[in-house]
Amino acid sequence: MLALISRIHTKSAEFTNSRLPQENGLVSSHGFILFQLAEKEKLTMKDIASIINRDKSTTTVLIKKLLDKGLVKQESSIDDKRIKYITLTAKGKKLNSLTSSISRELLDVCYQGFSQQEKETLLSLLCRLNGNIENSLKATLKATS
Repeated sequence: MLALISRIHTKSAEFTNSRLPQENGLVSSHGFILFQLAEKEKLTMKDIASIINRDKSTTTVLIKKLLDKGLVKQESSIDDKRIKYITLTAKGKKLNSLTSSISRELLDVCYQGFSQQEKETLLSLLCRLNGNIENSLKATLKATS
């Protein structure tokens, strides 16, 4: 089962990456960050790292590329200058429209031949599976603290 989940993740990233403009040098993780920023408007690096489930250094590299491409900008918090918020630029919003379209296309491909009930059941089971793993990790971390 874990090998299948890993394969689905890899193939999904390949699907997304094959449809992203190659001149940007972006990958599916960048698209996910753009989507999250579009949903929440502004996030800290720590927030982004948590949402995309990556460590701080990996997140920094991903965000740096988005900054260099002019897709996001960084702003200091008014209350605490140490806190930096990442927000979408107009260019980032435009690319987010493309990546969202690619995500919808991927979902259409994934759900081919599925009834609405099957889609809901699959999502429910995957959420339970994820929750079980998260709870086990929390218990392990708590036990080792």
